[in-house]
Amino acid sequence: MAERPERKETSKENIEQALAASLKELTVRQPFDKITIRQITDGAGVIRVTFYNHFQDKYDLLGWIIRSEILAPVGILFENGMYREAIHLIFANMQKDRAFYTAAVHIEGQNSFAEISRQCIYELLLQLFSAHAAGKPAKHAWLTPEQFAQYYAESMNFIVLSWIRSGMTVSPEEMAMIYEYVGTRSMWDVLQEL
Repeated sequence: MAERPERKETSKENIEQALAASLKELTVRQPFDKITIRQITDGAGVIRVTFYNHFQDKYDLLGWIIRSEILAPVGILFENGMYREAIHLIFANMQKDRAFYTAAVHIEGQNSFAEISRQCIYELLLQLFSAHAAGKPAKHAWLTPEQFAQYYAESMNFIVLSWIRSGMTVSPEEMAMIYEYVGTRSMWDVLQEL
């Protein structure tokens, strides 16, 4: 009796990474709105139904890329108070995929890259603020973890998008210092320093 060849199991993570790699490659080559699920699955070597077992649509996959490749690696740094290192890693990881993010930043409309990235940043910051605020009374009823997360997600997203649109010419190290400078000063401080 002949032995069956051992079948290699494809993990959920491997499939998601293959789909992400396919989407990133396609995004560099053609407009995002023209990319089809069939193209993504063909590039990943999976069938169409497999895509829908993991993601709702290509915008959901785009959000997964941002969450897993850019934000997940910095979560532990944020939790340990290593804020500059976390911000540096965000910029460094985006720069590694420069061609993809340069193309992706042009995704407009209801599911724009700007909106998806802002939402992903908001989710990460909400976890951070909620963990720090747990069990503590609010200093002001309006100043909730949700409000802080939204405010800082908007500002971080603005800086990231501006950096991508400007060609990523400023180094990740310098961008981390710029973000730290902006994030640690009030508007009144900046007015006095100009």
